[in-house]
Amino acid sequence: MRNKVIIFIALIFSLSQFSCSVLKQIENISRLKFKLDNIGNFTVMGVNISNKSSVRDFNVLDAAQFLNGITRGTLPVSFNIYIDALNPNDGGGYPRQDLDIVNFSWRLFIDEKETIAGNISNPISVPGRGEATSFPLTINLDLYKFFSDRGYDGLIDLALKLGGLGGNAHRVTLKAKPTVKSIFGNITYPGEIDIIDREFR
Repeated sequence: MRNKVIIFIALIFSLSQFSCSVLKQIENISRLKFKLDNIGNFTVMGVNISNKSSVRDFNVLDAAQFLNGITRGTLPVSFNIYIDALNPNDGGGYPRQDLDIVNFSWRLFIDEKETIAGNISNPISVPGRGEATSFPLTINLDLYKFFSDRGYDGLIDLALKLGGLGGNAHRVTLKAKPTVKSIFGNITYPGEIDIIDREFR
């Protein structure tokens, strides 16, 4: 009888330790935060616009190419969105823990309008050192498909506001649902988080 009691107590202790480890893992993962850093390498129909600030900055050939595309009902753009991932689990009051993001399903909103969705192709390692790790998402979409009502000037202006000279990510929100690797298996966030350029979330 005494041996059974000892085994039972040992089992309860082991389960308690296991539960504490799981909770600590979840707590550490919950401290991982994200922020939109910037938009780069923005092209419109293959034309780099990073040094342009207005419609008047394009030459006649570029302007004619854009107009021809819009007339045909298309204006493909390509750019990178750079995401900052902050892992504060650097040992300062918490056990140091590096985190691996194995899944990062996202939906892209521009001017609060949903456009395309995607995911990462390879895991992303975020060291627990209390500073941000940046990683890019490559975006390819047809602006005309989502903003055709804005016309030629409005579409080019939107592209410039996003990726032109002086452009920024204020008009972009990324809704993402990360999955992070742990020693107990992959842990997925219970819901989407809004990633914006003004603060870590």
